[in-house]
Amino acid sequence: MRNKPLFNYPLVISIVGILLMINCVFMLFCLPFSFYFGDHDWLSILFASLINGGVGASAFFYFKQHALTRELKKKDGYMIVTVGWLMVSFFGSLPYLISGEIPTLTDAFFETLSGFSTTGASILTDIEAVGKGILLWRSMTQWIGGMGIIVLTVAILPILGIGGMQLFVAEAPGISPDKLQPRIKETAKRLWWVYLILTCVETILLMFGGMTFYDALNHALTTMATGGFSTKNSSAAEMTPYIQYVLIVFMFMAGCNFTLNYYAFKGRFKEIIQNEEFKYYAGLVVISTMILTVVVYYQLPEIGVEQSFRDVLFQTLSIITTTGYVSADYTAWLPFVTMWIFLLMFVGAMAGSTAGGVKIVRHIILQKNSFLELKRQLHPSAIIPVRFNGNAVSPNITYNVLAFIITYFFIYAVGVLIMSIIGLDFLTALGSVATCLGNIGPGLGSVGPVDNFAHLPGVAKWVLSALMLLGRLELFTVLIIFTPYFWRRI
Repeated sequence: MRNKPLFNYPLVISIVGILLMINCVFMLFCLPFSFYFGDHDWLSILFASLINGGVGASAFFYFKQHALTRELKKKDGYMIVTVGWLMVSFFGSLPYLISGEIPTLTDAFFETLSGFSTTGASILTDIEAVGKGILLWRSMTQWIGGMGIIVLTVAILPILGIGGMQLFVAEAPGISPDKLQPRIKETAKRLWWVYLILTCVETILLMFGGMTFYDALNHALTTMATGGFSTKNSSAAEMTPYIQYVLIVFMFMAGCNFTLNYYAFKGRFKEIIQNEEFKYYAGLVVISTMILTVVVYYQLPEIGVEQSFRDVLFQTLSIITTTGYVSADYTAWLPFVTMWIFLLMFVGAMAGSTAGGVKIVRHIILQKNSFLELKRQLHPSAIIPVRFNGNAVSPNITYNVLAFIITYFFIYAVGVLIMSIIGLDFLTALGSVATCLGNIGPGLGSVGPVDNFAHLPGVAKWVLSALMLLGRLELFTVLIIFTPYFWRRI
């Protein structure tokens, strides 16, 4: 028993190999676009895909046979999710490096992890000059990361005789995910089908608005992933009102729990309307839009009521859902509006969506528990549980939410201090950490909606990359690996 490994590392490595092979397949999907547009980046994409496929296949087939057991434990799940995300990001940066579009490892890794984490923070200064195949891979990283490459693997693992519940829990820790079917494999498949169908529908609708198939596909991939990478230097600022409204609709849907999107496909709208988190989500969007539209129209009456409404609604949804598209420079609006949008960076959309951030359900539970604490002070003997969707929330979930929010803001404070030590100004430090930890994209200061992250020091980019990973994997999945408890033999 003393020699028993801490975790099943051959199985962990073999599953990471599967992830790299998935990387390979999606890279190959970008090749036809390089050929069609006559770009020379096709060879770089091909080499990168072969490296991903070769390393992934070698890791899978060699270590699979040395696995101690086919059963995944919790420790295995945490290692696979964290190490897997790092490996797909590292090997996913190869198209940038080999093509020379992003020549340094620091910038290439930052851009790739920003994609897989659906953050959308970019170091590219002239996006439209980048090869079409490379740009499609850039969008593809967000689409893969949006629903979670791990969830995709969960649908495959049962075929290999490996259960996937541990991976699903590690991918979405804290709040238990709703399961559409008893088996996790079926859940993952249905979520991916919803994800794929919505992506296809958005692509078609964007083409109706005059977008080319290539641009429509890229924007559909990054909208459904709530990632925000665009093929245009101006993001969504110069797009037509029709296209912006299409993006608004699909940003809203991507910010919903994908279980609710599945219910919409099945016509079960009553369950959507009765969902408490959905009510808060929709209500926050409506209230924020109404208040900020009045303020923006008061400041800029020349743009009219409709554009004021559209710009505010677009930016409100873009920040709440952590998509990060930009239709207007919100830092040029009144300080009240900028501050409101900054506070929205700490909200996030619904749990079970592709959005990052704290998530609305955690705010609901925190607010209800805080309010009930006042009642408990008056009635100390009474047992008053927190209720969500009409059901009592277990104390364990409440403690998890409190721990998550405290940890989130502690990491945010430490991140801001580190950025200040590196030399960033106060606004940029606040904005860069908030946007990377929340997987949003644009921030404040010199990383605002009309700027990017190219000018930041290399050390700052590595720190922000770590924050993007922490935010995407909801803190505990990564942090638990650095605790002494994780490395104890049980």
